[in-house]
Amino acid sequence: QVQLVESGGGLVQAGGSLRLSCAASGRASSIYAMGWFRQAPGKEREFVGHINWRGGSTYYAEFVKGRFTISKDNAKNTGYLQMNSLKSEDTAVYYCATGPNSGVFDSLGQGTQVTVSS
Repeated sequence: QVQLVESGGGLVQAGGSLRLSCAASGRASSIYAMGWFRQAPGKEREFVGHINWRGGSTYYAEFVKGRFTISKDNAKNTGYLQMNSLKSEDTAVYYCATGPNSGVFDSLGQGTQVTVSS
């Protein structure tokens, strides 16, 4: 099992930036990919993007392309979500997740709140 701890959330003005971190521990060597998800109040959790833990290839949801960037530091077992040009609609709890295979995410972090004020 992989344990995940997110950090870096907070309050930011529209147009600003935040960088979230997700530190993995436990069976980190089993990670195939790290994904980022978010859940706004009253809405279902939605996929933001993911990164292949070995190769580094990334994939993003259409609504964050050009604004968000996912990266990783394998030596630190840590993934990052750089969020730029934030909008009020980006306000949500952001979660990182990892999985052992493509398309599978079976470990979820506790989430970190991101609030964008307009």
